[in-house]
Amino acid sequence: MTAQALQRPRLTSSVVLAEPAMKVPVSVIRLPHGPDGTSRGFDPNSPRYQALSPISISTMGCGNEADLEREQQARVALRERYLRSLIAMVGHTIHFTMYERVNVSAFFDASDIDILNFQVSDLQTPLGVHREALLRCSDIISYTFEL
Repeated sequence: MTAQALQRPRLTSSVVLAEPAMKVPVSVIRLPHGPDGTSRGFDPNSPRYQALSPISISTMGCGNEADLEREQQARVALRERYLRSLIAMVGHTIHFTMYERVNVSAFFDASDIDILNFQVSDLQTPLGVHREALLRCSDIISYTFEL
C-alpha cells in the first residue's frame, strides 16, 4: 500500500440499509381441517385421535352417566390435592429436578393462575445463586419438599 492510501480518511455512510430479504423460508405448521371443514383440529371420533389421546371414559364417548360422574369426581379430588400441595409449598425449600437432570433448589413463593410458572427466590443452581427466578413448569421433571 502507498502512503497516500494509508492517510486517506475513511468515509462512513449514515444511510441505514434495509435488511436483506429472508432467503430461507420458514415453514408454518398447520393443523388439518376439522370434521366440519372450516375449523382446524382433529375429529375426536377418528381412529388416530383415539389412538393418540389419553385413555379415559370421557374420550371413549360410550360411558354411562355414572362412569362419567365418577371420573369427574376423581379429577376434582386430584386437582384439589394438587392445589393444596402448592399452598403447602409456600415458604419451604423445594428441590427441583429439571431437564438434563439438573438439580436446583429454591424457596417457593407463588404460581401463576394457570400453573405454567413458579416464582421462586434464592434459586441455587450449579452456576450460582439467583435472588429471584421464574421457573417454567414445562422444564420441571419433578419436585420434592418436606413439610
